[in-house]
Amino acid sequence: MPGTGHGRGGPDQGEPRRRPREQETSQRPDAHGGASRRSLSQEGGDEPRRPKASRRRGVDARAAARHAALHVRELTGEQPEGVTSLERGEDGWQVGIEVVETHRIPDSTDILAEYRVEVDEEGGLVSYHRDRRYYRGRADER
Repeated sequence: MPGTGHGRGGPDQGEPRRRPREQETSQRPDAHGGASRRSLSQEGGDEPRRPKASRRRGVDARAAARHAALHVRELTGEQPEGVTSLERGEDGWQVGIEVVETHRIPDSTDILAEYRVEVDEEGGLVSYHRDRRYYRGRADER
């Protein structure tokens, strides 16, 4: 077999070599129906990408909820049951965390509490307070 072992599509098999990815172009229709050439790195939509500096920094929703639950556990000594609410604010996140404060038999008589926790963009505690307490079996009553 002649050649230098370049494999499929190599220069000695009659196919041209490919340019590096950043130099590849594709045909895309322009606003008037004609074709325009754009680099593949520019594809992905007609809207320009925002610079990274304008994107929000800090934790995402899941991380904010984890941080809030950890803060409640550290402050109350109780294991959080779950996240009841999550809302992004100007300077961070407001998270509702549910905790069993008193375990009883049967479970339907457990006393639960909902804590409102505000964490900053990095997940640090800003504020925390108990919003309400209720029996598990009467969770919908206020």
